Amino acid sequence: MPVVSHTASDDAKLHLGAAIGAHALSSKPFQLALVTSTVYAEFHPDDAGLVDALHGHGIEPVACVWNDPAVDWTRFDAVLVRTTWDYFRHYDDFLAWYDRIEALGLPIANELPLLRWNSNKRYLLELAAQGVAIIPTVSARGDALAETVAAMAGQDVVIKPTVSGGAWHTVRGRVGQAAFAESLAALPRELDYLVQPFMAEIVAEGEWSLMFFDGHYSHAVLKKPHAGDYRVQTDFGGSASLTEPDPAILAAARHALDAVAELGYRDQAYVRVDGVMTADGFRLMELEFIEPFLHFAAYPPAAALFAAQLARRWPSVRESATLDAG
Repeated sequence: MPVVSHTASDDAKLHLGAAIGAHALSSKPFQLALVTSTVYAEFHPDDAGLVDALHGHGIEPVACVWNDPAVDWTRFDAVLVRTTWDYFRHYDDFLAWYDRIEALGLPIANELPLLRWNSNKRYLLELAAQGVAIIPTVSARGDALAETVAAMAGQDVVIKPTVSGGAWHTVRGRVGQAAFAESLAALPRELDYLVQPFMAEIVAEGEWSLMFFDGHYSHAVLKKPHAGDYRVQTDFGGSASLTEPDPAILAAARHALDAVAELGYRDQAYVRVDGVMTADGFRLMELEFIEPFLHFAAYPPAAALFAAQLARRWPSVRESATLDAG
């Protein structure tokens, strides 16, 4: 179900109302846990504008490592997941942390059902069933990988765990070649995997990332791998540049988010839509609802818009916290 749009002036009025209301009630800052990991425990530099903008709304963001036993989650009014870039290495513990946040009744963006659903990339197959154009994808258990790829002899493929990030346990190669067979044999057999054809368009043209906040498109970047590589992550030398997508790409991204809403996840506080443009149109690669790099530095106004949206999201919680303190 598409989100009803509103104007920039509406945003400004709501932003002002939320800020004035909060400060009128109390000078006590609203405590927001910005959830991080040991991979990047503090505020990430790309989130600096968001942190500043939150302060402008009377919101005090605090960096908290998700699995740090010293963190007292009960001291916070709400939770925002940001740089939990190791959750796939500790997946069961991460899901247990979700359960703990839910048991405490802490408001969280995005909401927990959506975060749980998005944590396993098999969601792509659900979206394909909803009519979303994805990269052709097959799911396979680790102990069945060899059998699965054997039917793809001669094809250039990419294999990644269904729960993963940052190219973790990701391999690329041509089926039937010895080097690829060695890489395949080294993968952990206890994991589940996605098998996809390698998209040469990523190297030739780049991978698109489109940012949406509260259902509204904000900005996009075009990511390209370093020469000789196929991975677009900056850890591997990739780059990203602010680029405006054409209407077909934007429409395809919106279609994917509408399909997520049709699956029951209508409240989408923030998301990054990743995909590649092919001869057949835009193909979805991933939806990042959990811990996306949001490229605020590439488009600084987005940080202020996201902070304003978050300030509007939890006004009743802020009022309750203030009354309890009084």
